[in-house]
Amino acid sequence: MSQELVLNAHNLKQHYQVKQGLFKPDATVKAVDGVSFTLEKGKTLAVVGESGCGKSTLGRMLTMIETPTDGQLNFRGEDLLTLSKEQQKELRQKIQIIFQNPYGSLNPRKKIGAILEEPLVINTKLSKAERKAKALEMMAKVGLKPEHYDRYPHMFSGGQRQRIAIARGLMLDPEVIVADEPVSALDVSVQAQVLNLMMDLQQEFGLSYVFISHDLSVVEHIADEVMVMYLGKVVEHGTCEEVFTNPKHPYTQALLSSTPQLSRDKRRQRIKLKGELPSPLNPPSGCAFHGRCQYANDRCRSETPVLRSTNNGHLIACHAVEESRLDSLAGAA
Repeated sequence: MSQELVLNAHNLKQHYQVKQGLFKPDATVKAVDGVSFTLEKGKTLAVVGESGCGKSTLGRMLTMIETPTDGQLNFRGEDLLTLSKEQQKELRQKIQIIFQNPYGSLNPRKKIGAILEEPLVINTKLSKAERKAKALEMMAKVGLKPEHYDRYPHMFSGGQRQRIAIARGLMLDPEVIVADEPVSALDVSVQAQVLNLMMDLQQEFGLSYVFISHDLSVVEHIADEVMVMYLGKVVEHGTCEEVFTNPKHPYTQALLSSTPQLSRDKRRQRIKLKGELPSPLNPPSGCAFHGRCQYANDRCRSETPVLRSTNNGHLIACHAVEESRLDSLAGAA
């Protein structure tokens, strides 16, 4: 049965010009450098990687907060980058974002009712009574009470604020939600509640999620597909089950090995990455990961690997995997 395609990104790039000083030429930072993926209705694509890998920049491009330097971004067959401003505004309502910090993303001077109704004021012709009814309905969906309508953000806990942020993201009836580290600022006990809420809302409204996270233990519970990024590029992309049970790229293996596991069977031998994430201002030649990879050779240091498909459609960008220089790290510690 063919799935309904909602979002399709092809070779998306976001390059910034950075001034390096009075007598130095401007440098180019390739924050996102050629990312492609498809997102089906009702599915969750998780984008993972260390801080600085380009995850959040990708999220801002998908919601058109930032216009990509190059590439295509299709929403239901329409290329958002070639549309007029008016057409873009209409389609952008269907792709909403939930930010990481529930303390910083809500205006402290506005009551919750006004915060929720603001998207309706800007984008619809609903009456005041209709806007309030919609806000109260959405509050109920995310587990908030009617009396919360007239309260200010500082009167709520972090988990409640993130529920408010989720409700605001749903006010315009979007089809795609970009969730940028939506639970990383919350206590672990509250994280599970918010994740369960997001999964319930996904089922109820048929939402598609782009779930940006550095926490693989969270991703494992919510994702259908996982896309691993490193320094602006995708290094591995596959189904959640495939990536978690049979990670191919050395970087993915290292990320998974550092994820705490309660079950002894799921624990992996710890792989410690040497060095730091390279500066995007001065990226290494060849494979960007070669300076931290135990399997790197001369080819890795000089030639950039291309994302290739394995037999089952799992995508990997790694010379070592291509040349069978490493075995996948599946053994428990």
